[in-house]
Amino acid sequence: MHQTPASAFMDVAELLERYRDKSLSPVDVLESTIERIEALNPTLNAVGHTFFATARVQAKSAERHYARGSDVSLPLAGVPVVVKEDEAVQGQPWTQGSKVYEYVIATHTSTFVQRIIDAGAIVHARSTAPEFSSAAFTQSELWGVTRNPWNTKYSSGGSSGGSAVALATGMTHLATGSDVAGSIRTPSSLNGIVGFKPPHGRVPVDPPFNLDRYCHCGPMARTVSDCLTLQSVIAGPTSADIASHVPASQLPTFATRSCAGMRIAVIPALGDWPVDPDVAENTAKLVDTLTALGARAEIIEVDLSRTAVMRAAAIHYDHVFGASISAEASAHPDKVTEYAKEFARWARRTRGDATFLDGLAIEAELYSSIGSLFDTYDALITPAVATEGFLAGDDYVGHRINVAGTELEFYLEAVPAITFNILSSCPVLTIPTGFARNGIPTGTQIVTRPYDDQTAFAIGLALEKVLPYPGNHPDCHAAPQVLFGV
Repeated sequence: MHQTPASAFMDVAELLERYRDKSLSPVDVLESTIERIEALNPTLNAVGHTFFATARVQAKSAERHYARGSDVSLPLAGVPVVVKEDEAVQGQPWTQGSKVYEYVIATHTSTFVQRIIDAGAIVHARSTAPEFSSAAFTQSELWGVTRNPWNTKYSSGGSSGGSAVALATGMTHLATGSDVAGSIRTPSSLNGIVGFKPPHGRVPVDPPFNLDRYCHCGPMARTVSDCLTLQSVIAGPTSADIASHVPASQLPTFATRSCAGMRIAVIPALGDWPVDPDVAENTAKLVDTLTALGARAEIIEVDLSRTAVMRAAAIHYDHVFGASISAEASAHPDKVTEYAKEFARWARRTRGDATFLDGLAIEAELYSSIGSLFDTYDALITPAVATEGFLAGDDYVGHRINVAGTELEFYLEAVPAITFNILSSCPVLTIPTGFARNGIPTGTQIVTRPYDDQTAFAIGLALEKVLPYPGNHPDCHAAPQVLFGV
């Protein structure tokens, strides 16, 4: 039976403490992640490109520095981090999950990834993503289907699906994600890990998508505290991104405060969104948990139209993200996947003849529905994903998806997280809440006032102490044959 290395699921804070007292070596930790990748990745397809030889050199260097008492100030020295394949890392393949870019090598490193490297982290692998990060599931012509380790009949979710699976299975200790339509929060929810969509401008994004307010890059981790650690490294302005004028929050200071006395609205179904029963039930249970923590929590309903959300999103995507996919599909019709083409087609037909200004008007109205709630509540808690899972290998082209007995035209309608790409100034922290009957984890998103990252993390840290996190579940440490299938 495959034996899980003791360090594979260790929190980053403990890793660093053990490095400093020399009871654990960065070399041993890296080898444990490599061992997990070699054992599990052939089935799960969580990582594509690997850089084990270079990573081993870096781990040896980190080991020597700790032995001499150096690098103790670097926040991620010797910590393995997986970077999503849509980010540029100089000298590494930059495929964006597409056959179109299969042989492209990046000539620069994105700012927020450079910050991770400068913090001493070891980027030992790149996580898989769907083509152009354009889907809520992860599969591509390059890497095949990325499967959920809790039940391999289901997808990892997407588009940061490889990062989520790598974290859930001990292939890495931290990971990056990007989020233009729930792409951090969807796989975080479906794999029982933690993800954070920062408010727009908090974390630098490469141009030109830095000017797309729907687009965010952020941290993914197994715990809220680890997610906070990575967010503290990557946040803050840079001259390379005009949109990154927002200073880094003092998260380690403010996020230690209690959530006692906070008013929190729990919303099992956001507006008229259909939500699978297990997802809604696990969200509703948080009222009792939050009340026990001293918060004033209550279940509320919200007057929010799913149709309006999806129409606003479609108008935006058709002018920006969808337009870029359409251009690639026109230039490379034989290389672009059908699901990427369908994303662009859906945006165009849903948009109809609406103008970009029409979309902005819908977005403004949507915020009036949500923004007014912050006059009463410190945070909103609601599912990030309405479904208990997307089937592995299904691209949902040509047929609908059923959620809670409702047939939805397009699978993205099963992702309420999109609401907070539209309302992009709101920080959103996604945490696990339990399991659905199919064995797939369920998750919820903690939404706070624009740029109030501190409250989101304060609530997440408080819940982390009392919720049974799937990422720490014994089965997630077990042999591959225990992980696979339900």
